[in-house]
Amino acid sequence: MDQVAALELRSVDLQSSRNNKEHHTQEMGLKRLIVRRGQLFTLQLHFNRPFQFQTDHITFVAETEDDVHLPSEALLREYILTDYGFVYKGQKRLITARPWNYGQFEEDIIDICFEILNKSLYFLKNPSKDCSQRNDVVYVCRVVSAMINSNDDRGVLQGNWGEDYSMGVSPLEWNGSVAILRQWSARGGQPVMYGQCWVFAAVMCTVMRCLGVPTRVVSNFRSAHNADGNLTIDTYYNRNAEMLPNQKQDKIWNFHVWNECWMIRKDLPPGYNGWQVLDPTPQQTSSGLFCCGPASVKAIKEGEVQLPYDTPFVYAEVNADEVIWLFGDGQAQEILAHNTSSIGNEISTKMVGSDQRQNITSSYKYPEGSPEERSVFMKASQKMLGPGRASSPFLDLLGSGDFQDQPAQLQLHLARMPEWGRDLLLKLHARRVADRAHPRAPIRLEVRFCAQALLHKGGAREPLWRQTVHLNLDFGQEIEWPLLLPFNNYGNKLTDEKLIRVSGIAKVKETGRSMLVLKDISLEPPHLSIKASERAEVGKALGVHITLTNNLTVALSNCVMVLEGSGLIDGQISNELGTLLPGHTIQIQLDLYPIKAGPRQLQVLISSNEVKEIKGYQDIFVAAAGAS
Repeated sequence: MDQVAALELRSVDLQSSRNNKEHHTQEMGLKRLIVRRGQLFTLQLHFNRPFQFQTDHITFVAETEDDVHLPSEALLREYILTDYGFVYKGQKRLITARPWNYGQFEEDIIDICFEILNKSLYFLKNPSKDCSQRNDVVYVCRVVSAMINSNDDRGVLQGNWGEDYSMGVSPLEWNGSVAILRQWSARGGQPVMYGQCWVFAAVMCTVMRCLGVPTRVVSNFRSAHNADGNLTIDTYYNRNAEMLPNQKQDKIWNFHVWNECWMIRKDLPPGYNGWQVLDPTPQQTSSGLFCCGPASVKAIKEGEVQLPYDTPFVYAEVNADEVIWLFGDGQAQEILAHNTSSIGNEISTKMVGSDQRQNITSSYKYPEGSPEERSVFMKASQKMLGPGRASSPFLDLLGSGDFQDQPAQLQLHLARMPEWGRDLLLKLHARRVADRAHPRAPIRLEVRFCAQALLHKGGAREPLWRQTVHLNLDFGQEIEWPLLLPFNNYGNKLTDEKLIRVSGIAKVKETGRSMLVLKDISLEPPHLSIKASERAEVGKALGVHITLTNNLTVALSNCVMVLEGSGLIDGQISNELGTLLPGHTIQIQLDLYPIKAGPRQLQVLISSNEVKEIKGYQDIFVAAAGAS
């Protein structure tokens, strides 16, 4: 009997084209195999002779655990396959959606993502240990969270919360993650300048979706940074209604943006799987590095702040109490307000399969003021303060209500929509109500108003407008008093985000007590109009018409337009538009040649010296080439 030659493997066909299509990774390329966890794939093996099933044996060893599987095709499409979305900014009463190009399927992005992992301090310290832990989604998330910022390492983005961006790009002028990641890689891992919270979070979303982890971007309006962990943020005003600088590190961001990643938490007790908070913005260290999370959203809601990672910090971001003080003669003199619900508002993300905003506040906490919410707050505060600090100023304040007994109700309203470049019209609404000191007697109020430019990181600039009003109020009487804040007062005093806080402190002549009234104003930029041809097809001209009318009273100088959109444009298209005079309109007509089929989003940014962020978008469905 002839001896059969030993079986030798000559080649392997990875069936990359077929497998990548079945694993929804074909947009990353078809030349190499890119497969997802927990799903079948096909290989074709070529040997030196025919395979003998009776005598030949092949052993395959493949170990995969899918700790990030979402049991819903709709959720998988949204949180892994969708390469565009929105970042929600502004303030809680005027939330604006800004389009963002994640671009996780651009052909070079997956290589850059692994480059990020390979430049982490964990990999540089012990490469084999780092690689062996990459099957642990909790570990990978913490590595990426640290690497998106550059505080400890050669991370992707350098933060800048000042107002000088001359060495790089203003955070407001990014349209998407692809340009940032490509610049970081092309320059050998030098941090890209500059990022703020929404840029950090959007770039992390790109990386995590590219790596196959369901991820979304989440905005928290009035977000606390509670550095000392006492669950209280103190804010100070003087008699002239001027917000004073806070000497502590505590602050309240107008809004803050982080990520949620979906995963199974084998390191936690049962019940804490699902969405987990990760925050790549460098606010404080975790295990020695500037990263944050994953913190279970369920643990945050239930006040289980002892569970890893960084749950106390995230709990405070959405639950801290705000205490507002009247400051004078070098000390805090009077409590103006104790707000238990002003922090952690309108927590928002993009709705699944829609361009609408979804309010997910209820996943982070019980309804404000409900027995469940206060019970969880007390439980979390006791755990965070520890048994040795059971008595603290903030706990004492919970039982104090003297400052709430006021003889009048004060509110500030906008009389018309606020637009940058126009005078702002407000109304003070005052109503006399009963109080213990003077139940039904007339009162006299001296109300001092102050307007300041709000800083995104909390705090405010020097006053840009002041006014004093004197009111006499009989019991039950209501008064509306008009206030005018001229454009000349604020035109060159605001930050690029165009936020103003109008504060008023009313002193009651009869009692000497003070009351506070506040109004935050977000000024709207001009509106951008984008229209595209009804039909879009891969490789064929797609007509796009962009219109911008300057409805402001000042010119917009040095206007630059940047277009971006994965599957529609390779990289970016940039045009200088010059100066747009007040009342004038600029119209841009251009043709795009779509590269990929499927749902796409065109992002358009027009920036100028005066207004940095005029953004718009257009959803476009691209048919495959040759489709009828």
